Amino acid sequence: MMDPFLEPGVLVRHSDQPDWGLGQVQSVIGHRVTVNFEDAGKQTIDARRVTLVFVGNDPRGS
Repeated sequence: MMDPFLEPGVLVRHSDQPDWGLGQVQSVIGHRVTVNFEDAGKQTIDARRVTLVFVGNDPRGS
C-alpha cells in the first residue's frame, strides 16, 4: 500500500542507496515515485519494492 504522505516536495532517502543522498519527491503516479536525488539525479522508484525514508519531521507523526 502506498504511503499517503508520499507527495511532491517531501524530502526522502532511498533505504537501499544511502550514497544517492537526499532526494525530493517530484511526482507520484500510482506506485511510481520520481525522486530527484543529490548524487544520483532523477530516479523512478517502484514504491511497492523500495522504502523511501522521510527526512526531517515525519508527516505521519511519531
